Amino acid sequence: MSATPRRTLAVAAALTAVLGSAAPALAVSAPALVNAPMAATAHPLTAHGGILHSTSSNWSGYAATGQKFTSVTASWVQPAASCNGDDTYSSFWIGLDGDGSSSVEQTGSEVDCSGGSPQYYAWYEMYPAYPVNFSNTVRPGDHFTASVTESGSGAFTLKLSDTTAGWSHTVSKTLKNAALASAEIIAEAPSDSTGALPLTDFGKINFTGATANGKSIGSFSPENITMASNGTTLATTSALSGGSAFSVTWKNES
Repeated sequence: MSATPRRTLAVAAALTAVLGSAAPALAVSAPALVNAPMAATAHPLTAHGGILHSTSSNWSGYAATGQKFTSVTASWVQPAASCNGDDTYSSFWIGLDGDGSSSVEQTGSEVDCSGGSPQYYAWYEMYPAYPVNFSNTVRPGDHFTASVTESGSGAFTLKLSDTTAGWSHTVSKTLKNAALASAEIIAEAPSDSTGALPLTDFGKINFTGATANGKSIGSFSPENITMASNGTTLATTSALSGGSAFSVTWKNES
């Protein structure tokens, strides 16, 4: 299902309130929500079987740290949302940076619930800049492959392909001050100015082919990240299979 991005809708509604219903339709590019760096909790990292475990209020998945990272890749199948009338949000992406740094270079897909209906789309983001949505239709069950690469001097190439629908985007961007300190494959609760928003019930998402610097993500003893907030577990991350495959499951359990 294709939908007008939630960010454009919100700003357009505000303009209508100010200008009146006769205001012309405008192309608005002032999103209110972002896919942000990991918001870590106060809980310390713990190690189990060579894998670090951590908790975040907005991320769930795997993040590799401890050295310079210049590439990350993965594939996933777009999950379907279960909407109950509440406005909720979820995104699925790969990226560099964001675990302990203030920028994130990332691309992925999303499903939000608005007025009880799911909205699916895809995007790239060079945080702290706002995300940019692609106009292509995204449907549950679509197969995505993605890569983010830094080739030197802050030159980034972000590629996202929907191999089911047959479209692909390659975006070239420059960010001179990127830390290049982490590589991650993440399911996220997007944020607004107040912090992480309610997480959409996406069931389970399976990631495969997860690599960093050309090696399986498991080669780097990455963090296994659980999403939790105020005593409620929102999403859990499975163990790695073959070093490069795992799942994230929506929970919302106290």
